[in-house]
Amino acid sequence: MLTYAVGDIHGCLDLLRQLLDRIAADAAGRPHRLVFIGDYIDRGEDSAGVIRTLRTLQDERGGDVVCLKGNHEQLYLRSFGRPDVFRTWIQNGGETMLASFGARGLDDMPPDVTAWIEACPVSFEDERRYFVHAGLRPGRLLDEQSEYDRLWIRDEFLVGDHDFGKFVVHGHTPRPDGRPDLRRYRLNLDTAAVYGGLLTAARFGDEQAGPEAFFQVGR
Repeated sequence: MLTYAVGDIHGCLDLLRQLLDRIAADAAGRPHRLVFIGDYIDRGEDSAGVIRTLRTLQDERGGDVVCLKGNHEQLYLRSFGRPDVFRTWIQNGGETMLASFGARGLDDMPPDVTAWIEACPVSFEDERRYFVHAGLRPGRLLDEQSEYDRLWIRDEFLVGDHDFGKFVVHGHTPRPDGRPDLRRYRLNLDTAAVYGGLLTAARFGDEQAGPEAFFQVGR
């Protein structure tokens, strides 16, 4: 089973479609899993289209498509009934998500979309790798990590070289140079697609914990 992990999409439906085509061509009919590491919404033009595409993939392929929750998904969920959080979400690109759904506010959002976002897990792991949106807190075992850290952590995780027992695949912190950040124990796949950068996927196999190949698309 090959695994393709995809970085932060942020409403960039055109890039997602291109990248899925690249992945399908590379897989060439071989069994494979897709792991999306969160931040499907906000900032880009078509959050609705991205979510629709991911849900269709899940309907077609079931458990071979894993959609993790990102901090933007969590911020959206926490905005209901919380005007202070709602303002923060809007300031971080939430207005583009509402516009893509033709919604004037949260009350206009389709309930099934909100339920789908709520159901997204915050991590996924296989025998060699741990997939998570933001990262992990050093000094803690995998099963001791908080949801907050897995969705929001940056500096403590990114500084240094931390061995968590499995290779960590994450996003959350955009790479302005458009290059995935491959380290000894982790890989950052957020290559700033929504900021004019690239959308990146990495292919993983059974021979090694780290990536076998990268695939990138841009405008």
